[in-house]
Amino acid sequence: MPTNVESSRWSQIVAWAITSLFVIGFFLSQVGAWTGPILGVWFVGTQRPRRGFLWMVALSFIPGLLFGWRKFPLCGPLLIVEHVGWLLLAAVLGVLPFTFHRLTSFRLPGFLSTLPLPLAAVAVPILVRMLNAGAASSIGLSGFFILWFAAITIWMWNRESRATSIFFGFGFVLAGVFELSRHFDVAVLHSSPFFGEIFGWTCVGAALLLCVWAIFHPVQQKSWAERPQAVARLQSPLTGQALKLVSEGGREALVSASGERFPIRDGIPAFLKPQDLVGDNGKYNHLYATIAGFYDDTQRVFCALKGFHRDAHFSSYMCKLEVKPGDSVLETSVGTGLNYKYLPPGAKLSGLDLSPEMLGNCQVNLRRCGLDADLYLGNAESLPFADESFDVVFHVGGINFFNDRAKAIAEMIRVAKPGSLLLISDETEKHVKEIYEKGPGGHLYKNRKAPVSAPIDLVPPEMQQIQLEQLRFGDTYALTFRKPTAGK
Repeated sequence: MPTNVESSRWSQIVAWAITSLFVIGFFLSQVGAWTGPILGVWFVGTQRPRRGFLWMVALSFIPGLLFGWRKFPLCGPLLIVEHVGWLLLAAVLGVLPFTFHRLTSFRLPGFLSTLPLPLAAVAVPILVRMLNAGAASSIGLSGFFILWFAAITIWMWNRESRATSIFFGFGFVLAGVFELSRHFDVAVLHSSPFFGEIFGWTCVGAALLLCVWAIFHPVQQKSWAERPQAVARLQSPLTGQALKLVSEGGREALVSASGERFPIRDGIPAFLKPQDLVGDNGKYNHLYATIAGFYDDTQRVFCALKGFHRDAHFSSYMCKLEVKPGDSVLETSVGTGLNYKYLPPGAKLSGLDLSPEMLGNCQVNLRRCGLDADLYLGNAESLPFADESFDVVFHVGGINFFNDRAKAIAEMIRVAKPGSLLLISDETEKHVKEIYEKGPGGHLYKNRKAPVSAPIDLVPPEMQQIQLEQLRFGDTYALTFRKPTAGK
């Protein structure tokens, strides 16, 4: 009996209206002045800093080059090169505030994290003028508020704020402030350079203060020396030998009695082996390395445009788990950790994934939600945990395209304690054909040897209470079964 997730027509209309507004922004400059910075803040936040900077420079420079070629001087190649150089410099200077925001905002507390973008946007032209690196157009108070609004919008989006009335109230207030600031720009800043300089250098000073704060308040990763219970359950996925924690030169690692060594990078123990990234595992891991930054947002937008209540969808399978406060919980293929929000408070969370990019996003989501979890880079087909280590083990998404689904299920059963209820959930063939095959990267899902199906036939017959249910209008399945208690 399928479990349907009710859709919301009103939410769907709002989602399509907002999406249309962003599309209009590409063609109408008055709208694009607001939607463009929002897209910029969002995009640079989905990428690693260097890659985000280069992509944004390209996205700014290339259109300017294509649409401005008719304005190129026809006097000679040197003047053309000079013109292109100025276009490239303008693109770089325009992107710098977004990159500064990307590097500093996540280290700043609360609402303060929205300020780096507008402050840097005012400060960069001031500093360029000081260095005599060429003319740079400054932005006034109105531009400051447009960019601040963009940063606040993405800040609220990332925290999935439910306070829509507060958001719209803030929007109306900001619109009023913007209108006042626009008149202030005309009446004061443009007519009195002295006040413009005061405003500009105030932004420079504030940006430098935020930069100093970010440098001296780095994001601290919890040491594995503070996680003795987590270390005690670890074993080598190669030999099954127990692991112990060592620290050399300030860097932690896990070692076995036979000398195996598994490094800990950015707070995440790495158990991947070269053979883990062959076949379908390697193919789809490369895909996740590309889409990891967009993964959560794409899902949110898709659900909104379809009118699906995303929380209801997540809850439709997470509610099947039997999690009590204090239970040790493992999710294989944890991805960005979205499922953790739907677990009861007080559980001891662990997650493993094949993609370092997805685990990096999972760390960000955990910080935003105020949660803590032990994360591991590894293969779900060879888990680095001792037998019967977890009270609850579940998997959502990914198993459809594992190299060895039977082995992954056997590993989940091995590390689960007797009597545990296990959950496996993934998309159906209908969803893969209608969504994945028609979307970006669809070629990866075509010409498959067999259609995807729920792996109920791979669950060992000795498991108990085996149940298969379809979710979200039949596009997702939930497979649950219980590991027998000792002696049964």
